[in-house]
Amino acid sequence: MAEPDYLEGDCDELIKPKKLINPVKNSRNHQDLHRELLMNQKRGLAPQNKPELQKVLEKRKREQVLKAQKEEQEAHKKRSDLEIELMKRQQKLEQLELEQQKIEEEQENTPEFVKMKGNLRRTKQETDGEERTT
Repeated sequence: MAEPDYLEGDCDELIKPKKLINPVKNSRNHQDLHRELLMNQKRGLAPQNKPELQKVLEKRKREQVLKAQKEEQEAHKKRSDLEIELMKRQQKLEQLELEQQKIEEEQENTPEFVKMKGNLRRTKQETDGEERTT
């Protein structure tokens, strides 16, 4: 963007523009308040004035979390021996399923020649076993 030609300073008759003064920022009260807020922020004492609605919502959320935790603790206390046994069995079954999945993944990732070699060993053992029985 081209600069205007009146800024070159060759004409002293023109009135040069000045920045407007903000009366709020120049007031002593505003400067003191701003300085105090900056100092409190540096110290970690920022004001915690939250709207009433936000305070109520946070309080409700906290109460709901505490209530849920309390119910969970009571549920753990009230479990019968049967429920505990069933939970243990369920965990064991889940572990077995995970182990089977790992084994299947390992078998899928093995090269083809290793699989064929294992098959050949099994067939050889089966044929040797049949010859011994006869």
